[in-house]
Amino acid sequence: MTKPSSEPGAADLGDPLRVTRAATVVLDGRGQVTGWSPEAEQLLGYQAQEVLGHSIDTLSAQVEGEGAVGWLTATEHCRTITFRHGSGRLLPVAAVCHRLPDTVAGPTLLLLLADAEELRGWQLQQAMLYGITTQSPVGLTIYGPDLRVAWANAAARQELPGAFAQYLGRSEDELYPGSQVLSAQYPSSVTQLMSRVLDTGQTVVGLHYRGRPPADPGREHVWSLSYYRLQDAEGRPLGVCEESVDVTDLHHAQRRLALLNEASALIGSTLDLGRTAQELAEVLVPRVADFAALDLLGDVLAGREPGTRSAGRTGVLRRVVHRCVREDLPEAVVPPGRTVGYPEGSPQWQCMATGHPILNADLDLSSPWLLQDPVRSAGIHKLGIHSHLVVPLRARGITMGVATLMRWRSPGPFAAEDLLLVEELAARAAVCIDNARRYTGEHQSALTLQRSLLPHELPTHAAVEAAYRYLPADTEAGVGGDWFDVLPLASARVGLVVGDVTGRGIQAAATMGRLRTAVHTLADLDLPPDELLSHLDDLVNRLAEEADAAHPFGVEGVVGASCLYGIYDPVTCRATFARAGHPPPAVAHLEKAVEFPEIPAGPPLGIGGLPFESAEVEIPEGAVLALYTDGLIMASDGSADTGLERLAFALAHPDRPLEEICDTMERTLLPDRPPDDVAFLVARPRPLPAENVASWNLAFEPTAVGEARALTSDRLAQWRLEEMAFSAELIVSELVTNAIRHARGPIALRLIRTQNRLICAVSDQSSTSPHLRRAGVVEEGGRGLFLVAQFALRWGTRYTGAGKIIWAELPVSCGEASEPHQ
Repeated sequence: MTKPSSEPGAADLGDPLRVTRAATVVLDGRGQVTGWSPEAEQLLGYQAQEVLGHSIDTLSAQVEGEGAVGWLTATEHCRTITFRHGSGRLLPVAAVCHRLPDTVAGPTLLLLLADAEELRGWQLQQAMLYGITTQSPVGLTIYGPDLRVAWANAAARQELPGAFAQYLGRSEDELYPGSQVLSAQYPSSVTQLMSRVLDTGQTVVGLHYRGRPPADPGREHVWSLSYYRLQDAEGRPLGVCEESVDVTDLHHAQRRLALLNEASALIGSTLDLGRTAQELAEVLVPRVADFAALDLLGDVLAGREPGTRSAGRTGVLRRVVHRCVREDLPEAVVPPGRTVGYPEGSPQWQCMATGHPILNADLDLSSPWLLQDPVRSAGIHKLGIHSHLVVPLRARGITMGVATLMRWRSPGPFAAEDLLLVEELAARAAVCIDNARRYTGEHQSALTLQRSLLPHELPTHAAVEAAYRYLPADTEAGVGGDWFDVLPLASARVGLVVGDVTGRGIQAAATMGRLRTAVHTLADLDLPPDELLSHLDDLVNRLAEEADAAHPFGVEGVVGASCLYGIYDPVTCRATFARAGHPPPAVAHLEKAVEFPEIPAGPPLGIGGLPFESAEVEIPEGAVLALYTDGLIMASDGSADTGLERLAFALAHPDRPLEEICDTMERTLLPDRPPDDVAFLVARPRPLPAENVASWNLAFEPTAVGEARALTSDRLAQWRLEEMAFSAELIVSELVTNAIRHARGPIALRLIRTQNRLICAVSDQSSTSPHLRRAGVVEEGGRGLFLVAQFALRWGTRYTGAGKIIWAELPVSCGEASEPHQ
């Protein structure tokens, strides 16, 4: 609301040449001034004593030789005369001369003067007011102080048929019964709103109002209304003026646009054909129709390409979904999933045969096609269906089905604008339906290779819980080279890897498979992350050389790849990462913001000759790690900074289930069709409980062997793993003996208990690699590692900065895996 203008003279619309307003000059028959009003003093800048007795010619700047009698005679009607103002400037003045009755002194003339510009403005105002009254398309209605009709212009009277006198004295609510204000901030009654305007003087602008005018009671209209108070020169209220503009077409266009915008987000939200049809029905009912049914060809529902042979064969149509405004309405003639048979000549039959929509704005219940279908005809009669619309569902020039719309509750028939709206909605839905049909065929076959090369399911590991997503780009180029893995490593550690091969198609997928296999092999060697990437870099270089040699004439080969590899140790709760041209990992904490650790940025794989560096990151309990390809953070708007901000938002609250976090990342960062393949891995590291890890430093002497056996026996008894004591003591004694004989001290023993493994590890300060061999018959030594290999599930060597660790794993059966003594 806005307040009315309070400027002086805002309501003074009188004629400037009216006697009560004009500058008045009295002249005798010779043109000499005998009277000079205060208004004349203000207009021309002369005091009365300066001009009385002087000829008016001394003030005017008329053409020389034209005396006062001449130009005064010409001003019987309004004429612009140029006067010389008292300040010396020339002033155009509108003048009218009236002859008064003669006196004893002779003829007397009354000269009325006004500023020519002011008069011109007043004349324009008068022309505008006349136009508003008779020609303006804006309806104006004046309500008196009693808020009843007092006057209306021509535009407002067009909505009031018959003599206007019959509407005088009636209120707005009486003229438009049942109408509604379309804004919650205003009273529902317009009369109440006008009462507020009359009391406060505040104007109301742009209020939308819905109702049925007396001149067109069969159609609902929408107006944009404005109200302001009318008042006299002293500010006393005289009533309220209503300005109204019929915006029915604009309102409907805005509603159609809003519906199209909503449909663009709703229809095609999944690649499920039935769900897409259901979404179209939800958009159509009840905002467009009272009933909608969608029927599709059987070939489409089966995922096959519909052919021209299906045109006109309505017998192969099947009902996918129907929706009605009445929940209690019995099932339609055909339930979903059943074959639909439409008689020849019906709108559906014509629509399938021609691919064009059929609009029956006023449905003729005696149409031949209805007479051939008594069941459907009876339903139409029962409901009182009066308007019928059938639109084809077409994509790529092929008609895949029809959408049937009906109205019986809505009084208005389907119009041309409804047809355009439904055609737009049906066209979008048809594309989505066709995409859903093609997805299981064309797209699924393109992904077969990629899926076969990626892990089918992540291994269960005590040290980490993981979830992932692989989302291929929907492009003609096909699959890409993104991959991920969770790798079980020695000593209950776990390797996490995400990589991306440059390029797209079968070549990139095959290279991805090679690199993934190489990472598995190198990880089994227990290489630290930086060394693993160095070996992987050499492999990519060799693959690029092979591709160049096989295709010397410019056929695209392997360009390069990026990779992020990390090892998480559940004993130390730390992870070591190295990256090759890849985005850093994200760490979501429970009690602070998501961070992106500073991992040295190595070059992409395939550059060659440059080193890689690793960095350690502390992973607190409850935190979540996220490893991802650049397709995730670049998908939204191509900005990595924006992508990282959205990723941090998606990873907030890491205490949620990992699948829920993955869904949030996908929803927050990715559009419906990401421009690049996306792979990401979300992991929740699990630190081993302190009671499940035992470590001892041993003396570098033979007596340490017996001590190690005793410590192992005692710890296994605490863990209730007494049945494993023989095997574990044997392995520990052999590993400790091997370290004392062939390595350097100090040495240490560590036992790690997981849900299904017992890990025995002995560390020393030597980098000499042990070798498994079969000892001869007469040899006294050489059987230690052989015995370890026989009793252990697996064993190996891991090198550290100070030496090496030899480890062995024993399986823990379900019966043995009980809780340790407290």
